[in-house]
Amino acid sequence: MRFPIGKTFHWLSIVTIVILFATSGFAQKVTGTVTNGTTGKPASNIEVTLLTLSNGMSESGTTKTDAQGRYSMPLEAGGGPHLVRATHQGANYFKMVPPGTSQGDIEIYDGAKKLDSIAGTVDVMKLQSDGSALQAIELWAVRNESNPPRALTADNAFEIVLPDGAQIDEASAQGPNGQPITSVPTALKEKNHYAFSFALKPGETRFQVAYHLPYKGEVNLSPKLLLPYDHFVVMVPSSMTLAFKNAGQFEPMADQPGASVQVAKSTRPGQDVSFKVSGTGAITDTQAAQAQGGNDGAMGQPGGTRSGPGGGLGRPIDSPDALANYRWPLLGVLLVVLFGVAFLTISRTASRSAATTEGVTVPVPPERTRTSSGLEPSTVGPKSANVLLEAMKDELFQLEIERQQGQISVEEYEAQKAALDQTLKRALARSVRNS
Repeated sequence: MRFPIGKTFHWLSIVTIVILFATSGFAQKVTGTVTNGTTGKPASNIEVTLLTLSNGMSESGTTKTDAQGRYSMPLEAGGGPHLVRATHQGANYFKMVPPGTSQGDIEIYDGAKKLDSIAGTVDVMKLQSDGSALQAIELWAVRNESNPPRALTADNAFEIVLPDGAQIDEASAQGPNGQPITSVPTALKEKNHYAFSFALKPGETRFQVAYHLPYKGEVNLSPKLLLPYDHFVVMVPSSMTLAFKNAGQFEPMADQPGASVQVAKSTRPGQDVSFKVSGTGAITDTQAAQAQGGNDGAMGQPGGTRSGPGGGLGRPIDSPDALANYRWPLLGVLLVVLFGVAFLTISRTASRSAATTEGVTVPVPPERTRTSSGLEPSTVGPKSANVLLEAMKDELFQLEIERQQGQISVEEYEAQKAALDQTLKRALARSVRNS
């Protein structure tokens, strides 16, 4: 039996197209180049791992870079967002690979156990009380200005001292251009002395710790500064009172509705910044919005002449001059990191204190606050699907870190992972429908 030439060509075309589509799904890859930012050269023999976010941060493949720093790994078609991780000398470096893309260039840095070019940008203490305890959220931003750029990979890369009697509830760390992750500091031999084992990469790294301490209406605090900081900041509700031992080294930030904010500039290690805090109160979301005023556009944008990353926690503080020159950039840091979690801190502390003596809480990460279900609230709007998608990716990342650090049980990990996987799939589906 013979087929007409036209029909034969038609069927061959269909078969060819089907084969091409079928093979293209299997042939999709993620490729990129790993560059050593310390030497400026391609990084060879670097371990690169592909992580699938829609499957609970599971490892989809591992390879090593060639002599030109290049790598290539199969990428599952339609598998949602992926994360590429490069590991080098005790530090992990990440690159997001969104759906529809297959490029993942990464810059890494040589590690060092000691660097003299680590300095502090800001140390912020936010204090409030519901009468049962003093709740504190403390934020440190430090910068690595090493030249040539290297990452500080010491076991105790960043050390802090907390007030006497402080009990840690939660803590987080955020590398330059990275996402905040749960990172609990380790207690050292010295009393109230802790250290983060979190690599300090070139640029700005942020640490945040929530703790509470006994409180009977007033308490004397003596913060210990271990690094020089451009600014040391203390914030309390306007219903509470601050009395500094050396009041002349602090200046008030004016026009802060509902809050009292005091700033010391160019502080040194060991400088006496002790003070007494008394009274009770909290900073509400409404007061925070009034304090923010109409300067939203200045938040989170690159600041001044400093080239280091500043996204996420607000514009970097660049000027040590007059108070007005740094009021709004600093306020951006304070508002985004601290204000939005005031009620959550008190309510969660109160509920925990009823059952146990360890009753303080803090948001993790600085930009996003988890609810009791493990998800984070967001304002519903035209881009709500994309917002939820980003939130799910962050949550999956944090959940995997908590599992690896042994901070949650296997049962808790499996239950939360299943819920996040289902939510992420729905968010991906909505994102596709709205695109």
